[in-house]
Amino acid sequence: MNRPLVAILSGAGISTDSGIPDYRGPDGLWRKDPEAEKLVTYEYYMSDPQIRRRAWLMRRESGALRAEPNAAHRAVAELERSGVPVRVITQNVDGLHQLAGMPARKVLELHGTARTVECTRCHARTPMDDALSRVDAGEDDPACLTCGGILKPATVMFGEHLDPVVLGEAAAITKACQVFIAVGSSLQVQPAAGLAGVAADHGARLIIVNAEPTPYDEIADEVVREPIGTALPELLGQLSKTHLQAPW
Repeated sequence: MNRPLVAILSGAGISTDSGIPDYRGPDGLWRKDPEAEKLVTYEYYMSDPQIRRRAWLMRRESGALRAEPNAAHRAVAELERSGVPVRVITQNVDGLHQLAGMPARKVLELHGTARTVECTRCHARTPMDDALSRVDAGEDDPACLTCGGILKPATVMFGEHLDPVVLGEAAAITKACQVFIAVGSSLQVQPAAGLAGVAADHGARLIIVNAEPTPYDEIADEVVREPIGTALPELLGQLSKTHLQAPW
């Protein structure tokens, strides 16, 4: 018997136990410092060298690249290793699902990755660590070494569009899955948030694991308010033990 496909949509809340702050929660970055949103807004970033300098300092000081996967990331990878078909659709740019052991080909990064930088002119890509080393060496706004263009993280900034290919793959997985778990996401940012509704419309069992209420709680089959670091491993452990052969 084929095991049903599990799709996991992960948001910032899954990484807070790794020391990476979320954005819209009670202690979120945008609530604490609304000006910080400009640092990841494409128009401001491209037009204002001072914004870019602040953004590079923020990246250097954040320590996000030094973060380690937590119990929730590891539980997702363990579910995949158990033989259950799992696909991760993540709104995060931290790469922690892959570091925890999820095969990269089974992780769709809707908003790109902060572990790489890209040139906005020639689109050359290089490791973020290399760019941050240049900042450490005194370059406050490092330019592309290939063409001199402006460098930015290989992430989707505010004002940019999601990659339609990645979004299309995410939609296909969402429509095909039998279980859809939205974890650590406010489900407020479209089009990613809308995947929860798409999953429910296509008959998937919708489970939401999040500290705060979301717009999709009413249509969910199950809503979990417990801390993600303990709730998600328990939930995924139950799915693995039953081999997902329950009649969803």
